[in-house]
Amino acid sequence: MKFTALILLAMSSGYAATPGAPVPLWPHGASGSEALAAKPEVTAPPSGPYDSVKISSIHNPSLLVYLPPKEKATGAAMVVAPGGGHRFLSIDTEGTNVAEWLNSIGVAAFVLKYRLAREEGSPYKVEVEAYADTQRAIRTVRARAQDWNVNPSQVGIMGFSAGGELAVLASTKFDAGRVDSADPVERQSSRPDFQILIYPGIRAETVDVPKDAPPAFLLCADNDKGPSTAIPAVYLALKKAGIPAELHVYASGGHGFGYQPNDKRPNVIYATWVARLQDWMADVGMSPVKVRKK
Repeated sequence: MKFTALILLAMSSGYAATPGAPVPLWPHGASGSEALAAKPEVTAPPSGPYDSVKISSIHNPSLLVYLPPKEKATGAAMVVAPGGGHRFLSIDTEGTNVAEWLNSIGVAAFVLKYRLAREEGSPYKVEVEAYADTQRAIRTVRARAQDWNVNPSQVGIMGFSAGGELAVLASTKFDAGRVDSADPVERQSSRPDFQILIYPGIRAETVDVPKDAPPAFLLCADNDKGPSTAIPAVYLALKKAGIPAELHVYASGGHGFGYQPNDKRPNVIYATWVARLQDWMADVGMSPVKVRKK
């Protein structure tokens, strides 16, 4: 009996979870997906050496949970929203690889599998279902902060490309939660404490930065036309609103490079962008300060 009780206790602990274990965002089904809930997800392999694993047909949104070793955890957490043009998710290069890197610096990571608004035949909209999934992800991490050894006041969002669009929505349109809700998740604030925008798929003129937006880190390559035009303008809007922000525009690198730790391509951005991010995260208190070699 004691042995069985120990097993059950371990299974209930966040730290007993297998890395990447899925947690449904809407345990009773996502509103607007009722007719498609039984439809399975589709996984496509990479088409080349620097391509990503692609997931589509997402009708049961979830978080893939990656937790750092307990002795290494800083208490900070990051919801990671992969890109893919709202047609698929680049689940490894802009999701699970990033989660593993975050764990290596003590940050808990939650890869968001959100509904895809531009997949062929999709009934969803970016600003409705995908946005709702993003808000729900932030609330879920806060609601289960104790389970996952997370500080509920250090929950950020990091978005790539289309996921960056969702990160911007979450960082500019948020609420404090509904204190009278029967659902403990919905009682939580949807405001992220930090926003990280990596070549976000946005138009600057659509971004209205509130005075209480979270601190921001923005990064892209100059030869990625859309993001390199949009994020300098967003940076200035953040400055105007009094929001701390850091901006990096590399000379080259294109779009969709994500994070591939064994990337052998010569562009400087591929090898260094996470170092710039770690510096910023240390600056804002999300991760320990790096020890500089003399």
